[in-house]
Order: sequence, then structure tokens, then C-alpha cells
Amino acid sequence: MPLFLDDDQTALQDTIRDFIGEAAPVAHMRALRDSEDATGFSRDLWKSFAEMGFTGILIGEDQGGLGMGHVEAGIVLEEIGRNLSPSPFLTTAVAAVEALTGTPHAARWFPGIVAGETVAALAIDERAKHGGAIGMTAERSGNGFKLTGQKRFVGHGHVADLIIVAARTAGAEDDANGVTLFAVPTDAAGLTADAERLADSSLASRLEFDGVELDADAVIGEVDGGRARLDGLLRAGRAGASAELLGVGGGAMDMTIDYLKQRKQFGAIIGSFQALQHRAAHLYAEMEVARAATLKAQQLLDANSPLADDAVSVAKAMTSLATTLGVQEGVQMHGGIGMTDAYDIGFYMKRARVLAEMFGDANFHANRLAIAAGY
Repeated sequence: MPLFLDDDQTALQDTIRDFIGEAAPVAHMRALRDSEDATGFSRDLWKSFAEMGFTGILIGEDQGGLGMGHVEAGIVLEEIGRNLSPSPFLTTAVAAVEALTGTPHAARWFPGIVAGETVAALAIDERAKHGGAIGMTAERSGNGFKLTGQKRFVGHGHVADLIIVAARTAGAEDDANGVTLFAVPTDAAGLTADAERLADSSLASRLEFDGVELDADAVIGEVDGGRARLDGLLRAGRAGASAELLGVGGGAMDMTIDYLKQRKQFGAIIGSFQALQHRAAHLYAEMEVARAATLKAQQLLDANSPLADDAVSVAKAMTSLATTLGVQEGVQMHGGIGMTDAYDIGFYMKRARVLAEMFGDANFHANRLAIAAGY
């Protein structure tokens, strides 16, 4: 598979770049932050995404979607990252759709996602860092289940219509098996959400499940057999987060290169200084390697390849490292102004920090790859 976009994908890229650049530039994020918006994103913008067809990008045409793949979803996410656009696209149109596809829940939730009326959240993590441990319990209760426990770092958890919850129906919290996924409506009795602002001003919640009663039809897939579907959700989310990280890193790099071409010091454009040229060239090379790794992971996901799992971890680790380099170099090359709200570059650093942690940081994925290789 060639590591470049075809003509149709390039046309999509041009369309989404113009759309997001006009409808949700960095100024849009600033406005939400400064107004202390309690939702964390614009529902009108989410509706606009639906009108463009993007919310159904991974949903089949027979269900009202576009029937495209992870490469195309990544194109959208890269532009979201480039503009720091607050959006539930990653959790809803990518990860949640991946989890619900092929289940009876698709008929219930996909129409709302396609219409831009439904927002989904992912309740997976329970510890300070992303990992595989799931201790939250789902006990049999009548014809259904009763959920008890806590989840952390649940983006859009306080305003979502649907929460996809990973809970334990058998075994110990570190066991690979015995996990079940549930589709939980946010108006369920016993469910509370405490939203907090993250470093990038987005909102994520701590969810408390105090004996939340669910019918048996809330199960996504099979009881005790949710690990494979959870892994699929995570692969889609990690590939998507990698694409968004590329956008953040690329946006920061473009802004920095533009600044190097304009800023003068000692009577010369600072971009003419060889030391800064070397650093900029190094950054460009790192971003391009990360871009290739991400596109390869997306292509393997679309091909349902058994190699996709490792490729996604490579992409997430490399984009985390490359984008961290990009935003740090951007702030440094901007000098003092890079540390203030007067210029946008600092916002890229904050968003990169949050995305790097989402679905596992570079160290998590490097360790994951080492274990898979037998180390």
C-alpha cells in the first residue's frame, strides 16, 4: 500500500481543511475557553459536521453514513488537530462507532450520530494512567446487570447521550478475559459525572456508578467476551488520536516556520540562522516519519490486518514523541511570546500533552510492543 493519499482522499482533505479552517479555527477554541463554556464543544459545530456527512464517516451507507475508512477519519482528525477544534468526533464518530458496528445498538444510536444529535463518551480508564486494568464490577441483577465503580478521564462524559462502559463480569481486574462492554444512557439512575478542565481547557469527567441498573440488552457483544470488541475500540481510538496529534504537531510546525520567516533579530530574519534551520529540518523529518507510521496503521485497520494492532501502537508512540518535539520547539523558537496567551503556539503544547496521554502514552506503547516481541 502506498504511503500517500489517493485523489479522492486528497479531495476530502481539501474539503475538510477549508471547512474546519473557517468554522472552527483556534479562535473558536479560545472563545469557548474564555466564556468558560460548560459543554466543552459547540453543538452547532457538531451539527455542521453532520451536514457535511463527516459524523457518519465510518458508518455504512446502508445505515446513512459515508461508508469510508480509518484513513478518511484520520484526514478529518488531522484538521481538527491542526485547528485545535473542540469536538466529540474522535470518541463518537470513530471509537464509539467501531464498538457498536455489527451490534443491535447500531440501529439505536447510529441515526443520532449521523444527524449530529448524539454524542458518545468512553468510560474505560480507572487509574491515573491508561492501562488494561478494569476493576469496575457488573453483577447480575434480575434480567440485567448492576454496575458499581468509578471511571476517570471520560471526555464529554458530563454531556454525552451514550457512555460505552467497560466493566468486569468475571475474574480479577488485571485479567484479560471477563470484560463486558455496556451501552449506558447518561440519564441512568445512580450515575453521576464530575467534570474537570484539563490542561488544554477541554472537559473530562470522573464518573461514579452507584449500583446503576441496566437491562441485559445494554450489553455490547457478549457477556465476558468484550475484550476483543474493547481492543477494536482502542485500536480505532489510538489511530484517531495519532492523526489528531499529527494535526497538532503540523499546525505548531507551520506556525513556527512562518514565524522564523518573519521575526528579525540582529538585523536578520531568524530563519536564516543555521542552528534554527537544523532544528526545523529535524522536526520536519520526525513529523514525516510519524505521518507515515500513522497512515500505515490506518491502512492496516481498513484492511482488517492482524498487523494493525502493533502498527497502531507504533503510530501512537511516534506521533506522541514527534508532536511533543514540535510543540516544544515551537514554544522555544517563538521566544518569550511563546509562553503567553498573546500567541497561539502555547495552546498547541497543551493540547498535545492531553492527546499524548489519551489511550496510552509513548512509554505505554513502547512497552506494549516490547512485550508483543517477547521481551
